[in-house]
Amino acid sequence: MVKSNTSALGIIFPNYYDSLVPEMVSERLMGSVPFASRYRMIDFVLSSMVNSGINNVSVLVREKYHSLMDHLGSGREWDLVRKNGGLTIWPPYAEKGMHLYDGRIEALHHTLSYLEKQKEKYVIIADTNIAVNFDFRKFINEHKESGADVSVAYTEQEVPEGLVNAQNSRKDMFYTFKLENGRVTKWYINRKEDGVQNLGMNIYCFDREYMIDLVNEAYVHGQTNLERDVLSNEVDKIHIHGYKYEGYYARICDRNSFFEENMKLLKDENLEGLFAGGQIYTKLRDDNPTRYIAGATVKNMMAADGCVIEGTVENCILFRGVKIGKGAVVKNCVLMQDTVVEENVKAEYVITDKDAVVTAGKEIKGADTFPLYIAKHQKV
Repeated sequence: MVKSNTSALGIIFPNYYDSLVPEMVSERLMGSVPFASRYRMIDFVLSSMVNSGINNVSVLVREKYHSLMDHLGSGREWDLVRKNGGLTIWPPYAEKGMHLYDGRIEALHHTLSYLEKQKEKYVIIADTNIAVNFDFRKFINEHKESGADVSVAYTEQEVPEGLVNAQNSRKDMFYTFKLENGRVTKWYINRKEDGVQNLGMNIYCFDREYMIDLVNEAYVHGQTNLERDVLSNEVDKIHIHGYKYEGYYARICDRNSFFEENMKLLKDENLEGLFAGGQIYTKLRDDNPTRYIAGATVKNMMAADGCVIEGTVENCILFRGVKIGKGAVVKNCVLMQDTVVEENVKAEYVITDKDAVVTAGKEIKGADTFPLYIAKHQKV
């Protein structure tokens, strides 16, 4: 891990995009969703912060956060057990005793007394629906050079259908913007146009003191949502700089994209792209190496430790502790931790959540455009 860069602290929102994958977050939040065989979604942005020298990180949780707390623990795996800074998990709270906070402004206002005491000059804000190996040092340096009040990371791409289809569940599912000489001049909420657009990555850099003033002002006026109520409405007054990200990333928009982005990692160039740069850290689990029993057949598979394979596995992502029984044929599947596939099962285009069981002799099949999902602890 790199030497501390004390110019910035990090704030992570692990709940913000839970509605994109409702079936996977009934007992967890987006930040805890498994990805890439052995990781959770929060691992990528948290590791990126640590690799960029940010060692003061707050995680603002809203609900269903027990699995995330178990995963993060004290922050030891990320070298965040420190006397100064380190990892802080902020529990949910009810604003004015009435409701849990809805937007970033309410959540950030709850932390202002803490933020006012910090010494870092900049604040990085990020969500967890994108798996990315992000160099925040470059981001911060470009923010400094631009002289902006806030910088926002974006990619040039078509807006994924998953985001478009999900926008009815919330008013600010995605945002795009127009740029002139690097400055954001127009900010659109849920606006999809034909072709490539500048699509926000939900990653921001603020001057800390400016952000404190901005949050206070917005809160006083009853504004709750940073993007919708503040940035999009004040784009003429606030100097917003656009930071173009051109590296590899995986954006989770729905069940289909979760499946697709996992399966893409079976190609070497994509796997190398995601893990290029800095190491991605995660919770350690002492386990045996994956075992291949006599008669097992494996082709194009990514498997974490602790798996036992007796059958046939092809084009699959296997998380820790998955068991594939004798005579089973499993193709094009994403099997989460401790899934059990019993003897003579035939499974294709299936996502199984943690501790799922597919009983002997079953035949289950989804489609590449709509994989079948088996819930956590479910037995079929």
